[in-house]
Amino acid sequence: MAGFGYKTSWLAVRDRTPDQVADALDLRDRRVLDWADGTDRAYRHGVYVTASVPGWTLAHGRVHIPAGFDATEPPFADWLTELSRYLGEVQFFANERVPDYHAWARALDGELLRAYCYVGERDEVSLFLGDPTADEIEFDIGIRDREPGWEHWSDEQWDVWFDTTPSESDVMAMAGRWSVDPTMIDDVAVTVTGIYGLPPSVCGE
Repeated sequence: MAGFGYKTSWLAVRDRTPDQVADALDLRDRRVLDWADGTDRAYRHGVYVTASVPGWTLAHGRVHIPAGFDATEPPFADWLTELSRYLGEVQFFANERVPDYHAWARALDGELLRAYCYVGERDEVSLFLGDPTADEIEFDIGIRDREPGWEHWSDEQWDVWFDTTPSESDVMAMAGRWSVDPTMIDDVAVTVTGIYGLPPSVCGE
């Protein structure tokens, strides 16, 4: 197994320790785990905060990043913004092959700079906050929201819009540009342990 990133969600936090990230997420029932065990658990339940890679600490949880909602729902923007008040720069990434759910967002010091989420099952952009970044423009992904009157778009207009909707690999490309592409991390090379725990809303499940 190489890293993580597909069919899951994670945070990338700049220049913070695993303890600081775990504290900001208020993780309970903490355990010290190695990369392989922590990653495996986080795919099923809870959150694994990794040992820092150069400049970044990652917090991975398929179900519980964030806990109780996802990037399509109203609490998401406030949740990420509040985290950034404590942690500085916080980035969020998510992708699920089914139902084709892809998202990325970036907040800094209590300000949400950019957030995008596409849900293919509903053929909609459910989150489009802030201006597209230079990386999105270069990759030609996530740069178009649905404009007023989209219900009457021609086939050509739909094709132009669909061409800018992301795939799983596009989420990894954005992560690599903004911070770290976790699929490129060699599991064997990570020898420092991280922190596994549960957010308060699910502690004791």
